[in-house]
Amino acid sequence: MRTFRGGLLIGLAVAVLVAVLAIIYEFYDTRTLKRTVRRGEVLCGVNKGLPGFSYSEDNKNWSGFDVDFCRAVAAAIFNDPGKAKFIPLDASERFKELQSRKVDILSRNSTWSMARELDYDLYFPAVAYYDGAGFMLPRSRNKETSLDLDGSKVCVQAGTTTALNVADYFKANNMKYDEVKFDKLDDVVKAYDTGKCDTFSADVSQLYALRLNLTKPGDHMILPDMISKEPLAPVVRQRDDDWMMIVKWTLYAMINAEELGVTSENIDEALKSKKPEVMRLVGTEGNYGEQLGLTKDWAVRIIRHVGNYGEMYERNIGEKSKLKIPRGMNQLWNAGGVQYAPPMR
Repeated sequence: MRTFRGGLLIGLAVAVLVAVLAIIYEFYDTRTLKRTVRRGEVLCGVNKGLPGFSYSEDNKNWSGFDVDFCRAVAAAIFNDPGKAKFIPLDASERFKELQSRKVDILSRNSTWSMARELDYDLYFPAVAYYDGAGFMLPRSRNKETSLDLDGSKVCVQAGTTTALNVADYFKANNMKYDEVKFDKLDDVVKAYDTGKCDTFSADVSQLYALRLNLTKPGDHMILPDMISKEPLAPVVRQRDDDWMMIVKWTLYAMINAEELGVTSENIDEALKSKKPEVMRLVGTEGNYGEQLGLTKDWAVRIIRHVGNYGEMYERNIGEKSKLKIPRGMNQLWNAGGVQYAPPMR
């Protein structure tokens, strides 16, 4: 009896230990791809409401450049862009929520900086959008450049690089300003729209989007000059290289597809191509998809469902959108911009 009872206790102890180890393993397991496949969806942290980049009136029907990138990742894994689930996050909480595994990826107008990689233990795999901080102000102020803003009252959002950039810019140019800071972006927009400040600083792309929400959008202008470098990139956790590679090469596949002229409309013709670069992209040559832990047609899935980089850009923030932001630096390298992807070979 004692032997049986002792064996039972040992068995229970082993079972409890196995359960505890399973919980610990699940918490500390860095293989996001495995968990994502098991879950059946990609959890994407996005901006709470930035037209053109990530926007939804009901937290269900999301649209935008950053949203489409998450859908591209889901398409690469599941062949279904609908497998992307969007979780809106404030600027102040985005990196902590990624660290705590509430989301698998941030696709949320986040600037790549050294401090953010080091302080938060994160990776920014590749630049999705080259941007810079700028200024929006009422047309009635009759200002032409940022150097004309001495003495301005500037609205900024706390927890962003913008506040630091504005401080550096005014100090470097021996100008004075009053900072009006709010934690939530909606409060910043409201303060500017109601005249609590006479200047609004954010990434230029963000200013184009937020101008649409003002009471009289046409009464406001965005100055042409940028005061900082703001490489906006998706974000993932460190020590999760398999997942980082998928996120990075999803973007690079879309950029390479645009450069090669492969679109959502001609993807079936591309599958018949005998051009080596196109064949490697669509998976009829090489085993790049399998090396990523995906299928041979992983890039085909992305392009068929979401399109190439140019398609994603134009429909959300380019000439086919309400924002009509010029491609500028985000034009391909061979068309006057700096957007560039390593070759697939």
